[in-house]
Amino acid sequence: MIAVLKNSATEDQIKGLINWFESTGLRVNESHGEFCTVLGLVGDTTRVDIEMLRGLDIVESVTRISEPFKMANRKFHPEDTVVDCGGVKIGGGHFAIMAGPCSVESREQIIETAKAVKAAGATLLRGGAFKPRTSPYDFQGMKEEGIKLLVEAKKETGLPIVTEIMNPDHLPLFEDVDVIQVGARNMQNFELLKELGKTKKPILLKRGLSATLKELLMSAEYIMSEGNENIILCERGIRTYETYTRNTFDLSAIPMLKELTHLPVVADPSHATGKASLIKPMAMAATAAGAAGLEIEVHPNPSKALSDGAQSLTFDQFTDVAEAVAKVRSIL
Repeated sequence: MIAVLKNSATEDQIKGLINWFESTGLRVNESHGEFCTVLGLVGDTTRVDIEMLRGLDIVESVTRISEPFKMANRKFHPEDTVVDCGGVKIGGGHFAIMAGPCSVESREQIIETAKAVKAAGATLLRGGAFKPRTSPYDFQGMKEEGIKLLVEAKKETGLPIVTEIMNPDHLPLFEDVDVIQVGARNMQNFELLKELGKTKKPILLKRGLSATLKELLMSAEYIMSEGNENIILCERGIRTYETYTRNTFDLSAIPMLKELTHLPVVADPSHATGKASLIKPMAMAATAAGAAGLEIEVHPNPSKALSDGAQSLTFDQFTDVAEAVAKVRSIL
């Protein structure tokens, strides 16, 4: 349920109403807009007398929300959420590019890449330390040492870092990580999501391989219900019957999610297509569709990458993509 308050409502009146809601066992999400205040009520709202609430002088309107996701719902929070990622903002008109290798492979590789992507316009460094792989025999990442190298690259370049977590027990290792990524395979790892909800760190939540948008938003709801509202959603392609691309890039998900939720939405054309040649047109298309940022895989020598070399860009290719995206943004 949401209660929209009139612009004339005073702070004392708003506080009094919130206290009353909380006394009935409801959780209140308060959102201040330019012309009104929106109170989102989470919990058993059947105990609230809607007609009595509508009759209050400070109440403009009262609406029940049918969608199962409440806190992630734009109706609860009409204004765009802006997530601060180590000084880099995403959402609400702020655009960011996260770039770097699929896997951290060595000190030289990650620092060289960090310097190159920053020079080309990237605002965050992404790199995998813990790697979920389809085959148990593939490279699984450098793990704790990989995170240490990412932190070193951050010190060298000033770029905030993004890396994926697979196990809640690993959270202590992520203390110096700016954005914790939840991969597609873990989108519905609810125990992991609940633990991440107890942190205040920004979470990059990727859409599952076959997940609906409602399921993605419900996963975000798990994190938010534990108190962490610093969430960035990521469209990274879904599994269909098509075989020419790694996944099918659901571009329509970007504007649809922007209608449904206040959380920022970014796109990952690397995993969505699996082909380096498709990254540029899909990055431009995602930007035009309203994405608040991009996540792109970049490697000094993609042909020798230990993982996902086919979808990784060279430094020159990434520079070309970043320039093309900048042109699209200038038109928008």
